[in-house]
Amino acid sequence: MATQLTAGDAQQSLTAHVEAKGIEVLLKYGPQIGWSELQQLLDDRSCVRYACEIVFDATHLLPGEFAYPMPRGSAPEDGFTMFVHPVFMLERASVPALVLYQIVAVNYGSFASSDDAETFGAAALGLTRDEYYALLCKRTDQLAAQDGGTGGVTGCGGGCRCGG
Repeated sequence: MATQLTAGDAQQSLTAHVEAKGIEVLLKYGPQIGWSELQQLLDDRSCVRYACEIVFDATHLLPGEFAYPMPRGSAPEDGFTMFVHPVFMLERASVPALVLYQIVAVNYGSFASSDDAETFGAAALGLTRDEYYALLCKRTDQLAAQDGGTGGVTGCGGGCRCGG
């Protein structure tokens, strides 16, 4: 008799898969993923499923949001524009951590949760989830400080959109 899988089983499987993909990124492009490695990673379809171009522009970002991958068309195959807040344009060393978080949304769409994004980014950078989360919070706090504390950001939770 076949085993009936639950939604929890599917989520657990996805989380394991994103962690394995993060480790693959670490082994292929790490341990220090800088701007150059990030550009190579974005062109690697074994790691980033759909074409993705980084644009430093806050037009399509929510207040306090550090990055967002906007679909270029109605199908994922049309690719994505990864909008990154322009405050990070002069801090290119910070950009890989922000983009890695969003790659999960590019690869898995709404099936991925914020936990999956943290798991992937942490694994790709060789960090614990707590270390990676703290790094994201620090960058989100930069945005709040820039907005004079009025950007609608409360802790790290406002730095990004995600499925969960």
